[in-house]
Amino acid sequence: MSLVKFKRTPIGNLMTTDIFDNDGFFENLLWNKKLDQPALNIKETDDSFEVELAAPGFDKKDFDVTIEEGCLKITAEKSSSKEEKEDNYTRKEFNYNSFEKRLQLPDSVQEDHIKAAYKNGILSFNLFKKEETKNKKPLKVAIA
Repeated sequence: MSLVKFKRTPIGNLMTTDIFDNDGFFENLLWNKKLDQPALNIKETDDSFEVELAAPGFDKKDFDVTIEEGCLKITAEKSSSKEEKEDNYTRKEFNYNSFEKRLQLPDSVQEDHIKAAYKNGILSFNLFKKEETKNKKPLKVAIA
């Protein structure tokens, strides 16, 4: 037999009881919701890797892209606020969006020849391969 905690909820107070319940305050989905990461497409060609990251609503200036220790780090941050004052009220609105994405680069990528562009909500990268790895055919291994 196991003990199960019984939670009494008054009918008229269903909405606020779940949010402000002392035992479940920090576990509540409204407070603990994870932000979605942007969708990512990667395509390999003979000469390069083509990466597309869906990040609508951002401007080119909102992105920071760095390469460190073989890792492509993409961060974006955007905030805005609006205030409206009238005789009997003040309304303030604010919005904040951010994400960070890290991609481990293969050894075959030329880190100093990466091209990036942002257009129509898509941040795209062209990761060019080193000459010695281009068009390298796989070796056939004989099975004994």
